[in-house]
Amino acid sequence: MVDWTPVTDALNLTQSECAQRASVVHAPVYAISIDLTHAADPTATTFTSHTTLIFDATGESTWLDLVADSIESATLNGQPIDTSGYDGARLPLEPLLPHNTVDITARCAFRNTGDGLHRFTDPQDNNTYLYTHFEPTDARRMFACFEQPDLKAQFEVSVTAPSDWQVRSNQPAVASPAQGDVTVTRFGRTPLMSTYLVALAAGPYATTSDLHVIERADGSRQEIALGLLCRQTMREYLDEQDIFTVTKQGLDFFDEHFGFPYPWGKYDQVFVPEYNIGAMENPGLVSWNENFLYRGGATKAQRGQRAEVILHEMSHMWFGDLATMQWWDGLWLKESFADLMGYQVAQAATDYPDGWVQLALGRKQWAYTEDQMPTTHPIVATIPDLEAARQNFDGISYAKGAATLKQLSTYVGTDQFFAGARAYFAEHAYGSTTLDDLLTAMEGASGEDLRDWARAWWQTSGPSHLTPVVTRDGDGAITALRIEQHGVDHVTGQGILRPHRFTVSLFALSDGSLQLLTDLPVTLTERSVALPEAVGLCADLIVLNAADETYAVTALDERSLATAGVALAQVTPDLTRAVAWSTLWGMVRDGGLSAATFADVFATQTISEPNPSILTVLAFLGAEAVGTYTPQADRPGQAARLLQVCLDQAARTAPGSDEHLIWVRGVAGLAALTDACSDEVAALATLEDLPTDLRWRLTNSLAATGSWSVADLDAQLAGDDTMTGRTAYAQAIASRPGRAVKEQVWKALTDGSPMSNDHRRALLAGYRQPFSAADTRADLPAYLDGLEKWWKTLGQTDAERMIAGLFPLVDVADGDLATHPVLTAVRAWLLEHQDAPSALYRTVQKALATAERSINAQSAY
Repeated sequence: MVDWTPVTDALNLTQSECAQRASVVHAPVYAISIDLTHAADPTATTFTSHTTLIFDATGESTWLDLVADSIESATLNGQPIDTSGYDGARLPLEPLLPHNTVDITARCAFRNTGDGLHRFTDPQDNNTYLYTHFEPTDARRMFACFEQPDLKAQFEVSVTAPSDWQVRSNQPAVASPAQGDVTVTRFGRTPLMSTYLVALAAGPYATTSDLHVIERADGSRQEIALGLLCRQTMREYLDEQDIFTVTKQGLDFFDEHFGFPYPWGKYDQVFVPEYNIGAMENPGLVSWNENFLYRGGATKAQRGQRAEVILHEMSHMWFGDLATMQWWDGLWLKESFADLMGYQVAQAATDYPDGWVQLALGRKQWAYTEDQMPTTHPIVATIPDLEAARQNFDGISYAKGAATLKQLSTYVGTDQFFAGARAYFAEHAYGSTTLDDLLTAMEGASGEDLRDWARAWWQTSGPSHLTPVVTRDGDGAITALRIEQHGVDHVTGQGILRPHRFTVSLFALSDGSLQLLTDLPVTLTERSVALPEAVGLCADLIVLNAADETYAVTALDERSLATAGVALAQVTPDLTRAVAWSTLWGMVRDGGLSAATFADVFATQTISEPNPSILTVLAFLGAEAVGTYTPQADRPGQAARLLQVCLDQAARTAPGSDEHLIWVRGVAGLAALTDACSDEVAALATLEDLPTDLRWRLTNSLAATGSWSVADLDAQLAGDDTMTGRTAYAQAIASRPGRAVKEQVWKALTDGSPMSNDHRRALLAGYRQPFSAADTRADLPAYLDGLEKWWKTLGQTDAERMIAGLFPLVDVADGDLATHPVLTAVRAWLLEHQDAPSALYRTVQKALATAERSINAQSAY
């Protein structure tokens, strides 16, 4: 037996060494046995993992990935393995034969960080639950493996667990023999798939099931067993009818349009707490953040957002699980497609037809924000190692990729786009793929040469910028209109022009009424293009990319901006109005428009906004405009003004209605920025039928302004003493203003005390809600001293959270972009630490760029 101390550097994996291993290892097959007999015992810190791995080899040596507390036994082809070379992450394997069998028994650790095999205990009923999350390379925390996506394998999983537990994996159970109080559940062998997709859920989960039958035009049919799981104390919030309905609608759509039958047998979905992400596409066992189980009710817009995620994860059953990227530089091959499909299929196949609206006004803001940072990268990124791979789960790989794929669909035609997808799956089912594989399929289906298009869109960085250049005569008629584009590849510094196809919508304002004049299709391949069809039109509002067909940062000319201020709510259709709002927001985010102007438009135009999905996003953006892009001295006044708008609208809507809940959500965001109207906010927080999670948002805001005391927060916890309630309470306690509070939060986060990922997130969120930037600025020296320590002692995910969450808040009163003490100190750290791990360096750069954007926008106020 060998015990080990983790070696941080050993956890990293490089593309070059994994490519070399792939040239040696072939046809792996795994049998994995996990013993969870004592998992409910809080004193049990590890579990037994046994792996038998059979593979062929064309070399003399390689290594096995395993992160374990100890290796109990290890053999290669029946001979003991010398474990002295084990460094806590890699176990050397040699000598190899043409056909090999490895047998490993290890003690692996239960995790509370949302990766590996995560264990948690529900304080309401003391039930213990477990689930796995392995993406990108945490399967090695549960079993010995070749941890890289291109070494696909078949897996047979066996789990020993208490007999009263539910145990699920990727495939249906084939046998569950009882052995006293424990049961051994054996699952069927999987089709070929990557190690990061192996999944396990175990515990006394509440379950419900259904069956979906796909009937095809050729007379064939397919039965797919559906299951939903959640912890028992969340069962009342499991909206099984809605979730099953969307699941069935998605399975029908993908069956028809992808032309490849659902390949994974069953379709379970498990909702779990303390999850690091929204959801994960484990084939046959999709895992979900249980925040998607809305406690106390949800608006249709919220359910629509959940539908988009259901369809996002489902599309991965093909894009990512069936046809998998060869290495993590192809992350976009699955995430960009899944992001697009989530919105497109929600729009086309469900009762939630705001998919395109959500993409335009909501999701793409993530992409635009990250694509203008110094840390941006091409969609097809260079990923030298695992640390870089973890950082590319970002707005570029997801939302920008989705937007460019939508542009590709516009470019080649929707039918041709799906024909290309069908060819891609037919050719690469159960295999590994690259950019060239996708382009070959799309070119074959469309008849288009897409290589130049792909280079311009997928292999350069930074957004395109589209600007209207318009002249008018004395009567307001357009005498010339052209669209100019410019762009800079932030990686190379070179200018970049991309091909665009989009629509420009022109509106006229007369006697307070806004009317559409015309929609003009535009093909832009050079620096600019003239629109002679617009000449002579008296257009008061010009909206570029009106149908959101391309990916570009756009702008409003001066006259259009004035018109938006009085008539934006009248723009139709909804998608064009969402694009117009997105344009307005982008101008604020980039420092080209005062947040005060955005607040003016918010105050006058949201009250007439008819689309709940748009209004939901605007409720968030209103608080962001004030809380991030408004100078602190002006923040309380602006927040009070917009807060009053939200309170007035909430009072005018029926309690419990979607509109009422959206406006109350707007109240919650703004009430954290001013103590004005605290009595009215408190009255909302105590409404009897208010959804529990929304009540906590209001509570948190009242705590952030000091309007509610600890005793008030204690009373809220007494009414919701659940796992979720305790986490919300921790955030509210941390949100209280004052230097003393922030010192306590800082100490809790940095003194090395163990805490779950959920609790850490709650404290970080509370830390960033002071009433004064000075509350966090005082921690700047300790922040800079802690950066390298956090990176070395915490997992990468938690370290990145700490670096972003503890970055001091900044205010323009303390200095501009060149002189602000926080910005200059962090820049100095970067200059002095150019030899820091690249992922750490990039994380700090990103946090700095976020603060710089805030100061830049505040300077434009």
